[in-house]
Amino acid sequence: MAAAGDNANGAARVVVGSIAGVHGVRGWLKVFSHTRPKENIFNYSPWLIESAGDWREHRLLEGRVHGKGLIARLEGLADRDEVLALLGASVAVPRAQLAPLPEGEYYWCDLIGCTVVDQAGRDLGRVAQILETGANDVLVVEGRERQLLPLVLEKIVKDVDLTQRRIRVDWHGG
Repeated sequence: MAAAGDNANGAARVVVGSIAGVHGVRGWLKVFSHTRPKENIFNYSPWLIESAGDWREHRLLEGRVHGKGLIARLEGLADRDEVLALLGASVAVPRAQLAPLPEGEYYWCDLIGCTVVDQAGRDLGRVAQILETGANDVLVVEGRERQLLPLVLEKIVKDVDLTQRRIRVDWHGG
């Protein structure tokens, strides 16, 4: 399972992280990454940074692991105050930058919003988000009730049809 972000559904941009803080006084920023492994966020450039509902393009100049986190330097951001203004902002990349995946692998952003049905065709709801756990990822399905379904291909997730935006599962409620 590849984690690219938590939105999009085929949109022109895919959220791959967010601005988590500042590092130093020369425009470096702390980044929270949705990619796996987390440093894969540095494979993408330009980044699209959301600020006040507007998306601005910034070329990634440098990025590296720093302690347990990530830091980056972007073109056009040269001081701490400019980065402070972006705290919490989403980091996206153009959808075209995402590599094609092998059959049976999916970007999380493509699963968000899919309808989930059981083996009998009963609608369980829609995928609202995906959680990463130590053992396996978990689909958070919002319907009549909120359900957490292990994202285990073949055993629980029987079929993913991105064209129909439908996921068929072997699940008997929880």
